[in-house]
Amino acid sequence: MSKSGLADSPFFAKPTNEVAPPPPVLTPIDIVADEHLSEKPSKKSNPLHLSKPKTATKPQQRDTVIPSNHATVVSRHHDTMVSSNHDTTIEIVRKAVKEMGKEAATHRFTVDEKRAVLDLIYSYKGLGLKTSENEVARIAINYILEDYKQNGRNSILDKVLKALNE
Repeated sequence: MSKSGLADSPFFAKPTNEVAPPPPVLTPIDIVADEHLSEKPSKKSNPLHLSKPKTATKPQQRDTVIPSNHATVVSRHHDTMVSSNHDTTIEIVRKAVKEMGKEAATHRFTVDEKRAVLDLIYSYKGLGLKTSENEVARIAINYILEDYKQNGRNSILDKVLKALNE
């Protein structure tokens, strides 16, 4: 009979007779360095802290060692990525929407989508920018088309269509 669920977790495994290696013992130099990191330097102290060596009383045991360079690193790869030539995309979409559309089309929107577009139009009107439902829809369509031209299988259109067809 095979294990399943929490029984597979290493936290619930039966203990073995193996002895874990002892935790590292900090030397007086490590303790002085650790105390140095937690103290704020005073104006009178030597910047290298060589004037008075600190004595260690009792080595401290730690489960983890915090490196001195523990700065946070932000990932370059995010869920939402803007195309590398974003300004070019904006200019292409602007030119396409500036051109007068003559082909009639009817699209069905949900009540929430329609309300959101109307809210956008109203918000931009308050900022002094005139727009319309037609213009917002054309901006969206042209942006999606340009994104697909530039990114193909990595475009938002491709990803959403695949998700819809799962």
